[in-house]
Amino acid sequence: MAAFSQASSCFMRLNLPSTSSFPSPSIHLPKIRTDNLHAPKIASNISLVDKITSKARVVYPDNEVMEKLYVILEAVTDRVEMHKNIGEQRNNWNSLLLTSINNITLTAATMAAITSVPGAPLEVLKLSSTFMYLAATGMLVIMNKIQPSQLAEEQRNAARLLGQLEREIKTKIEIADPTLNDVNEAMKKVLAIDRAYPLPLLGVMIEKFPAKIEPTVWWPEKQINTSPKDANGWNVELEEEMREIIRILEVKDKADYLRLGKKALKLNKVLAIAGPLLTGLGAIGSVFLGSSPWAMLVGVMGGAMASAVNSVQHGGQLGRSLSELRDVAASYSRKGNDIEEFGSKLF
Repeated sequence: MAAFSQASSCFMRLNLPSTSSFPSPSIHLPKIRTDNLHAPKIASNISLVDKITSKARVVYPDNEVMEKLYVILEAVTDRVEMHKNIGEQRNNWNSLLLTSINNITLTAATMAAITSVPGAPLEVLKLSSTFMYLAATGMLVIMNKIQPSQLAEEQRNAARLLGQLEREIKTKIEIADPTLNDVNEAMKKVLAIDRAYPLPLLGVMIEKFPAKIEPTVWWPEKQINTSPKDANGWNVELEEEMREIIRILEVKDKADYLRLGKKALKLNKVLAIAGPLLTGLGAIGSVFLGSSPWAMLVGVMGGAMASAVNSVQHGGQLGRSLSELRDVAASYSRKGNDIEEFGSKLF
């Protein structure tokens, strides 16, 4: 400490020259031009933030909406499988019942024909033929009421529509930004299909013989899209062609399907009455076998005709063959209001 104090006192006693004795250096700084300087563009940064935010909204949608869509998607997928299985089951019912009734009817007709052979057991064949005709008549009445062939077709349509809805929901989940409106629309469509294609056989099943034929309106009303017209990727020419096709469907196909539907309904009613009536006539003819020459003819012909009627009614589905839509809209545009093509080429 003593040495440090001594050194300090010696340093303080030094005679240093004053700063005024040194020449002051002259420093020249370059002039900086400030007229070319501008503030950063805030607007561009704001637009960049908006783009990032919009991308974030697409990548990270609302978790609650996504959860609801996944729940609806799971229910739709389950319904697709259920309607496919039930449709196959009801198709098997139709094939089994139709084959059984035709076999019973033809066997009864064969027994009625055998009674004309000399030495045949008349009483046994008569009773057997009569009871088999009566059994076929009862089964036909029940089958014509339930119409399992139509039930199978209903399940095929339900599975097709639910499959379409399933693909639509998956597309919205993968590439779109789903909202609560999408959830509500999907739920309305599921409920609409459930009402249009019920599963119970009795009580709520679709009327097989409606009193009036009219276009089916069951799909919920689609909300108006407020997005710009060019957001869907369609050009003007394609939109015009689709409008022409819709016009063709309204003018030609709607009236044609209503006309054919009325004819099909009348034919179905006639066949539904004719089948049990013919088997009933066969049963009456079997009762009088051996007592009248016309009894055997009525018994045989009634069974044969009943089998043919049943096969047409329950075994023959009138379907549409797949074909391409070729120049339908173009031909309508060339011919004006004279429409000759049908829009069913779409299907």
